[in-house]
Amino acid sequence: MSLFRTKPVESFLADAAEPGRQLKRTLNTWDLMIMGVAVSVGAGIFSVGARAAANFSGPAVTLSFVIAALTCAMAIMCYAEFATAIPVAGSAYVFSYATMGEFIAWIIGWNLILELFTAAAVIAKYWGIYLTEVFQLVGVHLSPTIDLGIVTMSWGPLLIVALFTLLLVMGTKLSATVGNVFTIIKIAVVLFVIVAGLFYIKAENFTPFIPEAVPATGDGTAEVLKQSLFAFATGAAPAQYGMMGVLAGAALVFFAFVGFDVVATSAEEVKNPNKTLPRGIFAGLALTTLLYVGVSFALTGMVSYKDLAAVETPTLATAFSLVGNEGAASVVAVGSLIGLTTVVMVLLMGLSRVVLAISRDGLLPHALSKTSAKRGTPVRITIICGSLVALVAGFTRVDVLEEMINIGTLSAFVMVSLGIIVLRRKRPDLKPAFRVPFGPVIPIVSALLCTYLMLNLAVETWIYFVVWLVLGVLIYFGYGRSHSRLNQKYTDQMAAMAEITEPELANK
Repeated sequence: MSLFRTKPVESFLADAAEPGRQLKRTLNTWDLMIMGVAVSVGAGIFSVGARAAANFSGPAVTLSFVIAALTCAMAIMCYAEFATAIPVAGSAYVFSYATMGEFIAWIIGWNLILELFTAAAVIAKYWGIYLTEVFQLVGVHLSPTIDLGIVTMSWGPLLIVALFTLLLVMGTKLSATVGNVFTIIKIAVVLFVIVAGLFYIKAENFTPFIPEAVPATGDGTAEVLKQSLFAFATGAAPAQYGMMGVLAGAALVFFAFVGFDVVATSAEEVKNPNKTLPRGIFAGLALTTLLYVGVSFALTGMVSYKDLAAVETPTLATAFSLVGNEGAASVVAVGSLIGLTTVVMVLLMGLSRVVLAISRDGLLPHALSKTSAKRGTPVRITIICGSLVALVAGFTRVDVLEEMINIGTLSAFVMVSLGIIVLRRKRPDLKPAFRVPFGPVIPIVSALLCTYLMLNLAVETWIYFVVWLVLGVLIYFGYGRSHSRLNQKYTDQMAAMAEITEPELANK
């Protein structure tokens, strides 16, 4: 069977309706909008934004966020068109399978697993650190780790992942309700940060808006591995700041927008997806972008980017501490904990839905795609994914792989953007409720921008990514290709044709 044989849209819809493997449609527009904010506002605002300002963009980090948001918006338009045409779980994996074939779909699905798994583990690790900081605010000093002799365990990630794995098993609507409460509190904290920060803004902190590029610090090996692939390939000297720094910052803060492909992954659990999906996705993206721009403006106006760069791991709390407002820093610490809580939940949900879609097609064990008849959730997959995320977050330094989240997301965005063009040519009969405007222009620009952002990720990130891809190819040819349901159907058809042909030959 050809590696690029596609699966018909009708087959996806039929598989989603198969008894014992169905998901319940319980989510509305509000749930989707809050889900997008829940998974995005937290990681970018409370950690990555400050680091991008300190090490890459300076005050122009607001511009980095705008570039990342526009890139995300174009890609999300493509997701919305696909999701209304094929409203099933799986997101970019399903879209690629319907347009570019099984092998490409597997690679994209494999990259989505990389994105969501790594993101869930990284954020769970951050959550554990913030939890101990919040305890310290009330005079309780707890170590974020426990020495078990052979290994060191981070207990916070184990706690939060176990809690939300249980909630997701109990039901998607219940998880969404809990997430909505946390997200509203988180938005209130972000608005507090913006308002409180405005009182400390100094005009001189915005000058120069785009700092002059300077050579990167560190030893030669570190410089090569830490510089962007684009700089490495073109022979440009490793540098910080300048316009290249703004673009590198955009590639980094793109981490803050990874949630919106997770929202598309929930398409199979949405009521009236033709209307609900586009409205929920775009409303969430608009609100998230406004919050990011507001916070980054307040952050870089409060303190100089040079002061942030002098701190090993700068955060929003760092900025408030530098201006002497420890009370606000405490509120930020609490808000960070609440914010990251919802991120973990939505990422775990997205991870389980992607694995569900892949296992339905047999590229991973088909038995994993079983869902609970009572709750309408993929219990097996949720427990397995939650357990693996907890182990990695609790017992490894997964934070060193943070940029792997970005490269996994961007690779999926590229394929979805190009896939829209292919889908329109292959299936002009499909009439999705939402269509990306301006013909193929936006999908092509989206693919180019996402590719360029990928090239601005570090060399070491690309090395890890290639290793991950090689592992994925080995799994596909060692298991997925032969167990694929599409391949089995093809094999059965060939066998049936052979049974018909043999008697005919005998008669002749």
